[in-house]
Amino acid sequence: MKKMRGYARDERIREYIVPFRIMKTWGQVTGEECLLEQRAPQIPLGGPAGCILENEAEIEAGVLLDFGSEFHGSARIYVKTADSKAAPGRANLRIRFGESVSEALTPLGENNATNDHANRDFILNAGSHSAMETNETGYRFVYVGLADPCARVDLYMVQGVMIGRDLPEMGYFRCNDERINAIFHTAAYTVYLNMQEYLWDGIKRDRLVWCGDIYPAEQTILALWGGHEILKKSLDLQREVTLPSEWMNGLPSYSLWWLISHELFYRAAGDRDYLLSQHGYMRALVRHIAGFIGENGEEKLPGLFLDWPTSENPAAIHAGQQALMVMAFDKTAWMMAEMGDQETEAFCQRQVQRLKRIVPSPNGSKQAAALLALSGLANAKEMNTRVIAPGGGYGYSTFLGFAILAAKGEAGDTEGALADMRQYWGAMLDLGATTFWEDFHLDWMKNAGRIDELPCPGKRDVHGERGGYCYEKLRHSLCHAWASGPAPFLMQYVLGVKFLSPGGERILLQPSLGDLAWAEGDYPTPKGLLHVRLDRKGREMQVCFQAPDGVEVTLASREGNASFAK
Repeated sequence: MKKMRGYARDERIREYIVPFRIMKTWGQVTGEECLLEQRAPQIPLGGPAGCILENEAEIEAGVLLDFGSEFHGSARIYVKTADSKAAPGRANLRIRFGESVSEALTPLGENNATNDHANRDFILNAGSHSAMETNETGYRFVYVGLADPCARVDLYMVQGVMIGRDLPEMGYFRCNDERINAIFHTAAYTVYLNMQEYLWDGIKRDRLVWCGDIYPAEQTILALWGGHEILKKSLDLQREVTLPSEWMNGLPSYSLWWLISHELFYRAAGDRDYLLSQHGYMRALVRHIAGFIGENGEEKLPGLFLDWPTSENPAAIHAGQQALMVMAFDKTAWMMAEMGDQETEAFCQRQVQRLKRIVPSPNGSKQAAALLALSGLANAKEMNTRVIAPGGGYGYSTFLGFAILAAKGEAGDTEGALADMRQYWGAMLDLGATTFWEDFHLDWMKNAGRIDELPCPGKRDVHGERGGYCYEKLRHSLCHAWASGPAPFLMQYVLGVKFLSPGGERILLQPSLGDLAWAEGDYPTPKGLLHVRLDRKGREMQVCFQAPDGVEVTLASREGNASFAK
């Protein structure tokens, strides 16, 4: 048998799912409950009728389906019979996807509803005994309507097609607090959905590879699945299309994040050959970046971007970029030492010393304060006390959420970090989220309706009315991988896992339960899973662990009273 040979193979798998519930119908609709049945994926000749949509005039018959959770993929529309006055044997169906109920009900152009990056609102021409599949996007809800006047269709099935990678369960975290557990699983699921051919930012909008946005998602991937190949593939994509004298994704800070992400990957995966393949590019890039350090040590990058919520705070952006430059040069110096390039190692160390002459103010920004603390430019406890802790979850951002939590962890404030996590990420769950969003502010909670309910008079439509900058209203992505910060925080600061050497051959175990009674989890290393169990015993924290062969564990504690046992 002759086979065609393609140049690549899709690494993903497909799973078929049925709707979870019928949200609402409009016009003449009968038999809609059959759409909730698990049916064979083949239109039969004969058999019982399906869901009948019928239009006598201009009133559009339609049905809104809820699949129960957001996912990435397409929809297959199975039509037994179709007929319309305009074209006998055929009919036009209106398909409209939504990450929220509001989005699934809103036509293009209203409330900034768009087809950006993936079609979510279009007409599908259907014939009798046809099964048609839509494009891929991110959605939970889908509206199927009969767009033609004087028409009738018999829908046999509307099937969701979930498309993603077949990943084994490796790292995990659980504790006595079910709200924290729900936040962890939602963060992990959000990143999983964005692990498509490449590591995307969002599954509906921004189905793109952004170098800065990789970093928080990378932290989650490494904590759950280890050094997955998708990270190499995604980091290499931007290197291949960007000269070292240019800026990745057009943003200077994203070239800094690219360097920082490589250090993180090498420390976790220990893949020296892969690191060596970046050597020439890194050498050229750090010399290019060094040209934007002023005589007094102040960063002079030509672009100002830290994250969207700081866009109107240039002083905070400068402070964050100063910290990112310190981190990028410091981590690149370590990588150059690993590669045996003493000249570039020394060059990077000199840039760190130049940059450390300036310690800018975070100007009230939790994001900037966190980066200053993590870079060592400022004291973590001071930044937490002065800037990060006041207001709790107010002032967080999704992109730099991990950085803010990590800064609190470095300050020894695990309890405060857990409280902020419950407040900030937990609020999205309270609004019906099954994935974490591109952006979120706690003041959006005031009089807000849930995203999994029909818009209610007197309640604010949090998806259709909120958002800003490039993600205003319904253009806002409700599944963004950069929002997964709680997952790696729980693994790194509650379980306390820190890799001291490439590939995790030496690991520091420095746990902190905060206000939790117990916690446990598995952390992946190239040599196997490290298991950690923490229990509060009166005033003491009992720590039990089991390390893979070949992994040396050094024990410490962020809490005063702890006992350790293998």
